[in-house]
Amino acid sequence: MRVRPATGEDWDALWPIWHETVAAGDTYAFEPDTPKDEARRQWMLAEPAEVWLADNGDQALGTYLLKPNQPGLGAHVANASFMVAGAARGRGVGRLLAEHCLDRARTLGYLAMQFNAVVATNTAAIVLWRSLGFSTVGTIPRGFRHGTHGLVDLYVMHRFL
Repeated sequence: MRVRPATGEDWDALWPIWHETVAAGDTYAFEPDTPKDEARRQWMLAEPAEVWLADNGDQALGTYLLKPNQPGLGAHVANASFMVAGAARGRGVGRLLAEHCLDRARTLGYLAMQFNAVVATNTAAIVLWRSLGFSTVGTIPRGFRHGTHGLVDLYVMHRFL
């Protein structure tokens, strides 16, 4: 596996991962039926954001989006979003992307990483983030309309870099 910067030409390979992840309705607040062009506008952001792709040489396995959590006076804290293809889950792709992202954020000069909306039922992500030093610093009660479980909490997770 390798992790490399994603370009506009990679969107056709990333779209199935994005669509599969969002359509499930269990981890992202995007509308499950978001059209491909709108999804591209929401994921393939311009600088200072960066989009990265994990692949095995033949197919895309996962992606992450790294950006400032806030503009201006809050831009020293990074924010990131991650998606892994269903067929690639459980094979270390998420951890590879997470570790790469944390290294990249440090390289770019961010001082911390904050996730604003980790769905409380997304136990795999929560276990991963905690193993990488993140702590839950806040809870948004019933802040996410889960496709299966209804209204569930969102966690704000943070760690210094």
